[in-house]
Amino acid sequence: MTEDIRRGADESAARELWPNGRAGHVSVYFPIMPGRPEYLTGFAELVRDTSMTRLWLGESLTLDTYHLFSYLAGRGISVPVGTAVTVMPLRHPYEAAVQARSVAAMSGRPVLAGFGPGGADFVASLRGSAYKSPLAASREYLSMVRALLDGETVRRDGAYHVLHSTLPPFPDPQPPVGVGVGVLRPGMARVAGETADAAITWLAPLPYLQDTILPALREGARGQDRPAPRLVSLVHFAVDRPGRDPRALVQAANGMHLSSEHYTAMLRGAGVPADPADPAAGAAALVEAGVFVTGSAREIAARVREYRRAGVDEVVLAPAGVLVRYGLEAALDDLRLVVAELERGDD
Repeated sequence: MTEDIRRGADESAARELWPNGRAGHVSVYFPIMPGRPEYLTGFAELVRDTSMTRLWLGESLTLDTYHLFSYLAGRGISVPVGTAVTVMPLRHPYEAAVQARSVAAMSGRPVLAGFGPGGADFVASLRGSAYKSPLAASREYLSMVRALLDGETVRRDGAYHVLHSTLPPFPDPQPPVGVGVGVLRPGMARVAGETADAAITWLAPLPYLQDTILPALREGARGQDRPAPRLVSLVHFAVDRPGRDPRALVQAANGMHLSSEHYTAMLRGAGVPADPADPAAGAAALVEAGVFVTGSAREIAARVREYRRAGVDEVVLAPAGVLVRYGLEAALDDLRLVVAELERGDD
């Protein structure tokens, strides 16, 4: 009976975290660290006014990510939100749980808080040394945040994180807060399966998601006798327009990733030739493989539907290259066109 109650609660929370829309579970990503909070307004309004599931932001070191969400709520633009991803060493697990829960309470909408260990050099600059095991550090962090959000008292002296506390309860029920983790490889996917509500991928080829990441998620979940987490995939795209070079757009948005051995190793393992010494060739390979999606708005919408049919629970549209090269309004124009095609439904 207790197990049935727990599973029922899990399913109810999942329905609240993933509200259905006419276009399925498709979301919008604001892809840069903003210098002014109002830059997010058009993106948030698009989510509010269409069937998009939520607004996603990454880690922002200009204006704090959670403060930006609070700004939107204060302006009366309350939408479900997600982080893809915030970097673990910047926030103790307790502070991470407080911030995510605070945004849910102030906005009245669900929050999907995604975390990641961060690059080794950045972690070392904050902690004095990199995580010896990013997987173990992530497992500790995610399980602590999830337990706090579930109202549990955590008493744990981990290898990377120490926590002996609980969150003070709210007097009334609040919108759900999910816990996600950025995933590149099967090891982190198994950690997600053990501990998280969502696994969040970035520019990952669709066959790799199907053949490698999804099985690892299920494997990790089976080991803990829990439901497999949802799969969230950020898909970079640009509507084909005169004068646009998709390879240049990929480089503008993902030059650091394409220069990273860690990230390009994932792409090579997925069958996409990428060499950190030659990011331009890596950008061309992403376009050639269809990982960076370009074409007409109808063609991009069709590709999004392929991700959904293949088992991706939430596709997050990321117009990063267009925003970096052409500005906010150009990125919003591309989003509006693709969202309109998605809302028309399958042909």
